[in-house]
Amino acid sequence: MTEMKIKVDFDLCESNGLCEAMAPEVFELDDDDFLQMHTEQTTDENIDNVRKAVAACPRAAITLVEE
Repeated sequence: MTEMKIKVDFDLCESNGLCEAMAPEVFELDDDDFLQMHTEQTTDENIDNVRKAVAACPRAAITLVEE
């Protein structure tokens, strides 16, 4: 698998939590409803969930970039 980096455009992010629902191992909304990332790297274990989170983001704030 090609390593991919997870990028979030925090200017676009509305912290609606869909990404956290799809990939809680990567994304988390903190107590102030700001998006936090546990990692910026994809793995064999998280890539499917991250792709679902990218597709679910209504603001297209999440992208995957090949390294």
